[in-house]
Amino acid sequence: MEPQSQSSTFLGFSVLPISIFSVLVGGSLVLLFFGDYFRKKRSEVQTIANPEPTAAQIPLKSPQSTPRKLRSKSHSHATEKDQIKRHHPLDANTLKGHGDSVTGLCFSSDGRNLATVCADGVVRVFKLDDVSSKSFKFLRINLPAGSHPTAVVFSDGVSDLVVAAQSLSGSSLYMYGEANTKTTSETKQQPKLPLPEIKWEHHKVHDKRAILTLVGTSASYGTADGSAIIASCSEGTDIIIWHGKNGKILGNVDTNQLKNNMATISPNGRFIAAAAFTADVKVWEIIYSKDGSVMEVLNVMQLKGHKSAVTWLCFAPNSEQIITASKDGSIRVWNINVRYHLDEDPKTLKVFPIPLRDSSGSTLHYDRLSISPDGRILAATHGSMLQWLCAETGKVLDTADKAHDGDITGIAWAPKSIPMGGTSFTILATAGVDKKVKLWVSPSLHPS
Repeated sequence: MEPQSQSSTFLGFSVLPISIFSVLVGGSLVLLFFGDYFRKKRSEVQTIANPEPTAAQIPLKSPQSTPRKLRSKSHSHATEKDQIKRHHPLDANTLKGHGDSVTGLCFSSDGRNLATVCADGVVRVFKLDDVSSKSFKFLRINLPAGSHPTAVVFSDGVSDLVVAAQSLSGSSLYMYGEANTKTTSETKQQPKLPLPEIKWEHHKVHDKRAILTLVGTSASYGTADGSAIIASCSEGTDIIIWHGKNGKILGNVDTNQLKNNMATISPNGRFIAAAAFTADVKVWEIIYSKDGSVMEVLNVMQLKGHKSAVTWLCFAPNSEQIITASKDGSIRVWNINVRYHLDEDPKTLKVFPIPLRDSSGSTLHYDRLSISPDGRILAATHGSMLQWLCAETGKVLDTADKAHDGDITGIAWAPKSIPMGGTSFTILATAGVDKKVKLWVSPSLHPS
C-alpha cells in the first residue's frame, strides 16, 4: 500500500507544475501576439495622422500647435490654388447668384446695365457702376410660371427689356417696361432700378419652335426714326422682325436652309443676316418709308465662299462688313457695302484660319463671335474656351482655356467703356452653364 501512495503523491505533484507551466507559456504567447498587434495598430494610426515624414520631426511643444499650423498652411495653399485657377490676367470679375445655367445676356446702350436670363426662370439686371466692385446691385424679374427664358435684349435705352421664353405651348416674348410709379409722401425710398411690368406679350410666336437668338438695335439708317427693332430667330427656318416698343410684327423672312443657327441685325438697323445649315449666308435689307416706319424686308444678297455651314456671324460696328465663322475652319470678313441693285456681289476682304485643333489635329470651329465697339478685337468661343483675336490680322491676342466650368452660352461686348477702379475699360461679358457671368477686360493689341 505504501508504494501506491507514493506513486499517487508523485503524480499529483507532477501534474500541477505541468499545468502551471502550460498556463504561463500560453499567457506569454497571448501577450506577445497582442503586444505585436497593438504596436502595429499604433504604428498605423501614427502613419495616418502624420502622412509626411517631416511632420514627425516637428517638436511637439503643444499637442494642438502642430495641427493648427498644418491646417493654416493647407488653407492658404488651397486659397492660392483657387486664385490661380480663377484669375486669368483679363478676368475682371464674376457675377454670381444665378440659380441655374445662364442662357443669355445683353448690355444696355450705355453699358451700365447687364441683363441676364437664367434657367431658374429669373431675369436679372445688374448695375455696373464699377466692374471691380465686390458686389453688384441687381433687379430681379420673375417670369410667368412655366416659362424658361432663352434670350434677352434691351429694346429701348436702359429701361425696357424683351425676353424670349420657352414653355410647353411654344415660344413667347415678354416686353418689360418701367412701371408707372406714383411719387407720394408714403414712399420713403425710390428704387434705383425701375420696377418692371409687362407692356406687351406674344405667345406661340414661332409655333412650338424654340427661339435661338434675340437681337435688337435702334434703327438709324436712312429715313428710320430711331425706333428699336428686334429680330427673333427660331430653330426652324423663320425669322420675325418686331417693333421693340409696341410689339408689332414688322416683317417675316425665311432662310429655307433646313434649320437656323442664329441671326442678327446690323447696328444701324439696315440689314439682317442669318447663319443656317448650309454654307451660304443670306442677307436682307429693311426698307424704311418716309415717315420712318418699316415698309418691307427684301432678300438682297448672299455671301458665298465657305465650304461648310456657318456657325456664327456678326456685323462690324460700321454695318458695312460681316464676319463669319464656319465649320470649314475659317473666318471670313465680307464687304456688304455694295450696289446690289446693280448685281454687284459682296466681296471677301479677308480669310483667317481658325487657330484651334483637337487631339487628332483636326480643325475645330468657333461657337460664337462678337466684335468690340471699336471693331478692332474679335472675341470667339469654343466650348468653355474664350479667345481674343485681332480683327485686322486674325492673330490670337489672348486665350482663356477654361473661361467657365462648362460651355459658354452667351457673349457680348459692352457698347461703351465701364469704370473699373478709377479707370474706364472696354468690357466683354460671358455667360456659362456654371451659373456664372464673367466680366473680362479687353486685351492689348500690342502686347509688351
